[in-house]
Amino acid sequence: DRRGHLGRLRQRVAAACALAGLRGGALVDIRLVSAKTGYGMEGLVSRLQRSWKCAGDVYLLGATNSGKSTLFNTLLRSDYCKSRAPDIIDRATVSPWPGTTLNLLKFPIINPTCDRIFRRQERLKEEASKTEDQLSIEEKKYLNQLKKQGYLVGRVGRTFQQQKSSTEIDFDPDMLSYSMDEDPRDPPKKHEEREEFTHNEVKDARWCFDTPGIVKEDCVLNLLTEKEVKLVLPSHAIVPRTFILKPGMVLFLAALGRIDYLEGEKPAWFSVLASNLLPVHVTTLSNAETIYEKHAAQEFLQVPMGGEERMKEFPPLVPQDITLKGIGTTEAVADIKLSSAGWVAVTAHAEEELLLRAYTPKGTALVVREPPLLPFISTIRGARIPGTPAYRTKKPPSFVENLRTTG
Repeated sequence: DRRGHLGRLRQRVAAACALAGLRGGALVDIRLVSAKTGYGMEGLVSRLQRSWKCAGDVYLLGATNSGKSTLFNTLLRSDYCKSRAPDIIDRATVSPWPGTTLNLLKFPIINPTCDRIFRRQERLKEEASKTEDQLSIEEKKYLNQLKKQGYLVGRVGRTFQQQKSSTEIDFDPDMLSYSMDEDPRDPPKKHEEREEFTHNEVKDARWCFDTPGIVKEDCVLNLLTEKEVKLVLPSHAIVPRTFILKPGMVLFLAALGRIDYLEGEKPAWFSVLASNLLPVHVTTLSNAETIYEKHAAQEFLQVPMGGEERMKEFPPLVPQDITLKGIGTTEAVADIKLSSAGWVAVTAHAEEELLLRAYTPKGTALVVREPPLLPFISTIRGARIPGTPAYRTKKPPSFVENLRTTG
């Protein structure tokens, strides 16, 4: 059930916020959104307008590579931003907005008057009453692109459009008459003046800022090259990969993480949630060291890349022992988070005790998350691939939140 999953995710995020000291009055709301596919974005805009109105400036904060700029760009083209701003701010995304501290990008927040909120709600109701069959060919094509990028999709639109001035056609009679021995002249190119906000538009404006990312010291991304980071950071929705391991087996996530199943009575399920460009390799405990020494920084394990020279500067994997007790064959007991490379959800038989040893590069964080973020993730799988510990992958169906479903 989608609502149940989202409710659990909110609980997990709320618990993490409380652990970080954000509780009570400091935490106004928790929203699960995808700035890339638009899921939850219209609800976020409505919540921002309802709770914050134009009481002050808004800052997008977060770690590097967490998606702040994608969120900023989506809000820029929504009802949260003044309608004329995107045409001006687009230039600022190439070179940061002039005259602001730390070169922060910013856009002016629209004043959510009662009339504007009413008109916006009318638009949202009208759009939510449509089905996919009622959309234009262009809208359907765009939605299908978003579905490939994520399971949860939302349509982000604008209620208030910039008023376009009427186009005037310059009539040049000399262009219509020329002699046979001369070529027609190209019309002189007009100097395009840079569009700016007027004084009245920004004199009392509140602004939404995109801030530089906070660098996490124990993050594996700090150790990687730009090419390696592109493989580690997911660009599309993650398709979970589940493996069934017996004691004495080892799971590698590229050369960035390793989990050894040391002791247990029965097989257990390990579901990998990481970029699908990162390879997963399962081997035996006796072969694990040889595999790592031979294939780290090679094509077989992908990341890091660059051969022996790369591994001379790359920190070694360091272990951490983990003891878990299973809940049941359909519910994970914990997530083993391998820094920012991804995580592995562990599912085991009820009351079954497991001794695991997990590895991440020295200087990065290895976290055991209990309870897990997605407890039933191991059930999203296909049939077992004969002769291997792997199951076929299965992508969940996409859902468009602000369209009426059919059938």
